Parts: sequence; C-alpha cells; structure tokens
Amino acid sequence: MNLGLDGKRALVLGASKGLGAAIAVALANEGARVIGAARSVEAIAALIGQVEPALGGTIEALPLDLADPASVEALIATIAARDGCDILVNNSGGPPPGEAATLPAQDYAKAFATMVAPLMAITQSVLPGMRGRKWGRIVTLTSSGVEAPIPRLAISNALRQSLVGWSKTLASEVAADNVTVNVVVQGRIQTDRVDELDAAAARRLGKSIEEVRTQSLATIPAGRYGKAEELASYVAFLASERAAYTTGSLIRIDGGMIKSI
Repeated sequence: MNLGLDGKRALVLGASKGLGAAIAVALANEGARVIGAARSVEAIAALIGQVEPALGGTIEALPLDLADPASVEALIATIAARDGCDILVNNSGGPPPGEAATLPAQDYAKAFATMVAPLMAITQSVLPGMRGRKWGRIVTLTSSGVEAPIPRLAISNALRQSLVGWSKTLASEVAADNVTVNVVVQGRIQTDRVDELDAAAARRLGKSIEEVRTQSLATIPAGRYGKAEELASYVAFLASERAAYTTGSLIRIDGGMIKSI
C-alpha cells in the first residue's frame, strides 16, 4: 500500500530512542523527510542507517529539550523558517511514579510545563501552515493510563488525559482544512520507559524484574509486550493520505490489555 508520504515533511518529537525513534524510521521508510527532535542529536543522526536509501526518505536531527522553554522556542523558530511541516508526532517522556494522595500540587505543575504545554505550543506553531496547505496530520502518543489509570502513576494519568481532551477539541476545529488530529494509546510496548517502570515495581514489591514481567504479561491477551515497530507502523498509517477520514480518534495499540470497550 502506498501511503502517499513521499516528500512529506515530518517532525517527530522525542525521536532519539524508543517509540519516537521507531516512528522516525517508519516515516522515512515511507519516503518522508523527517526531522527528529530530542536532546541527543547524535542518537537521532544514527537512525539514518535504518532508512532504505532507495525509498527517498531522510532523517535530520535537531536539538530539543521539552523542559527548557528556550529550546522549545528555538525549535519552533527553526521549523517556521522552513515553512513548517506536514506531519507532527507529539511524543514526550513520562514523569516519575507517585501516588495521588501524597504528590504535591507543584509536581503536577512542573510536569505540565514539560510534557503538555510544549506539545501544545509546537502544535499551534505548525497548524497555520497545515491549514493553509489544506493538508496536515497530528498524532499524539499517550499512555494506557488515560483509559485505565495505572497505579502509582498519578501525574501521568492526570496530565496525559488533558492532551486527549485538547486533541479531541482541536480535531473538530481543523477537520474542514484536511488536518487530522488523533491520539494513539500505547499499552505495554517494549521500551526503556517500560523497563524503568518494571524495575521500579520490582524494587517496590521486593520481587525480581522477571516476576514483575510475568505478572504483567498475564494481563495482556496477546501474551507479550508490543514492539516499537508495530506501533510505529500504525502511526505512519495515521500520518498518511490513506487515513484522511480518521480524526478525533483515540486508538489503542495494546494487545488487548485494556479491558473496557
């Protein structure tokens, strides 16, 4: 299937590793010209080795620290000078674990300034160009905690939900301009972040990491953690011409883990 991404300009946040890196490679292998943004530009630059030269896609690295407003503004200015982008993939790291009953309010405010506000600002900066060209794709990655809150991830559960509500509102505002806005809900995808959470759970429960993972796998009908490439392939589809009539959607990539309909 030709996804119609040849020559499309994509901006992928958090592209140095994990899901962001896999998405950057997937888009480039569909012919897109990808800018990967993260703190480690060296790691992003190394991804070009995973791109098939014959497919015409490229990956370029730009520095971005979502916790640094100056860095966010610098990225916005650079992308604006290049006449924006056609595809934006919003991907941010997760906050540390903590319980809702004890976390101070300032911890939520600090996390919002890092994992929510910058994504909104970057999105708003590229929207005028997308709307003017009558073509745009915005895909935001989020956690399964927005549908089934995860114990001891109070900040993540709360703040990621705000991105879901914002995305749904935005989708209605820009749909007539052929700009789609969707949210991908990731289940247990094998990444460094999941490894960190499994290790933290093992320490807290006094169990081995293997025991924690065995218990986790028992909750997933597919019987395994997902692969980053599997999620990346679906994001590439959502970013494509083929997905033009899908917007305002919350789409699960979770191996059946979330129990609700």
